[in-house]
Amino acid sequence: MLKLILPLVMLMKYMKVCSVVQIGLLIVSFMVGLMSYHDFYFYGIGFSLGIDSVSYIMILLSVWIMSLVLMASQKVKYSKNFYGSFIGVNLLLLICLLITFSSMEYMLFYISFEMSLIPTLILILGWGYQPERIQAGIYMLFYTLLFSLPLLGSLLLALNKSGSLVILLSQPFIYDSYLMMIWYFATVMAFVVKLPMYMLHLWLPKAHVEAPVAGSMILAGVLLKLGGYGLIRVLILFQFMGKESYWVWLSLGLVGGSLVSLMCLRQVDMKALIAYSSVAHMSLVLCGIMGFSWWGLSGAVVVMVGHGLCSSGLFCLANIVYERLGSRSLLMSKGLLSFMPSMGLWWFLLSVSNMASPPSLNLLGEINLIISVVSWSKLTMFGLVSLSFLSASYTLYMYSLTQHGLFFNSLYSCCSGKVQEYMILFLHWMPLNVLLLNSNLLLISSLIKMKCVKR
Repeated sequence: MLKLILPLVMLMKYMKVCSVVQIGLLIVSFMVGLMSYHDFYFYGIGFSLGIDSVSYIMILLSVWIMSLVLMASQKVKYSKNFYGSFIGVNLLLLICLLITFSSMEYMLFYISFEMSLIPTLILILGWGYQPERIQAGIYMLFYTLLFSLPLLGSLLLALNKSGSLVILLSQPFIYDSYLMMIWYFATVMAFVVKLPMYMLHLWLPKAHVEAPVAGSMILAGVLLKLGGYGLIRVLILFQFMGKESYWVWLSLGLVGGSLVSLMCLRQVDMKALIAYSSVAHMSLVLCGIMGFSWWGLSGAVVVMVGHGLCSSGLFCLANIVYERLGSRSLLMSKGLLSFMPSMGLWWFLLSVSNMASPPSLNLLGEINLIISVVSWSKLTMFGLVSLSFLSASYTLYMYSLTQHGLFFNSLYSCCSGKVQEYMILFLHWMPLNVLLLNSNLLLISSLIKMKCVKR
């Protein structure tokens, strides 16, 4: 450990703070990656904090994505647009995420869960591109806060009923009246909005379109996973109510995901298309988590990790194109294969990973989710076929429209990208495909968690 820390301290005298922070986050992510284990049980680290297998995966994803976010935000650095404050806001957001994923107590989890909204709002309002970022920030703020107050009341009611909010001491409540079902929905809706579910997703495309590349990458890579992680934690309390209402979430997930996929096929804004595709992917995650099955939980965790890496890389690619052309329109960015030929390879690799092709993590996760959903009812095959077909359709639509066709200018092969941009894209793509070789890290962790929940 000292061999890694001491050279970093020596470099601080000769390097700027921003470079030290980037290198430090990469070193921390590698050190966290060396701590892999398969136990469900919490390892306490004091102050009501601890990690288990699922929170370990989310913490590793958060640190990794945040290091790539700072590497991709070079335009803020060179434009001298309050870069020190920018790094501070991102580090504050990372601290909120680490506390959220390592909380062993529901109230601390709720406070840190809501605290992550503030740095995200500052990123959108402070470093957004257009005046409409104020409206996008208000959308995100009110959608989140509207459903957060019922969650707070639900946790206080749980404290009054059980006497403790410690996750390890939580016991499932008995479904004995319709008031318990209202309590269940009041608790779950705060995380469903964050996921987000269809009909509660309108804040997400607005936030993505107006956010800087750092906001889009961290929003798609980690913040959406807060919803899925929160559902995994609180559904322990509502197992009996969850079994009764699974058909509601399954219907909303499959039908809503198909409708959002159709909306992707009529988008002309590159970032809006990627944002709507996130809603379609997360709808399948919702179906898996709400089913209380091992296949569903393991598939949901794998898809959350795969989607976090893939969508973050696609937003980084969209920002690279935006910095060259000054536009995110798919109509203005035709023929990029002739304008940026080397970047076309990364468009292809991340696009096929987005449509869950082998050997990406998305394929493994979606197979598990499909098994989970079909085992509940054979009729769900129609919704799954529609969702899978439309997912491939809008990804091919995005790739063919941006890479093929006639470029609007007469310049060819003039700007294929920088070495740092290729490194960022490689660091997105490499774990997305290489982690499949060690997929038991994700699947065994989820299996152990389900066994402990059943006990």
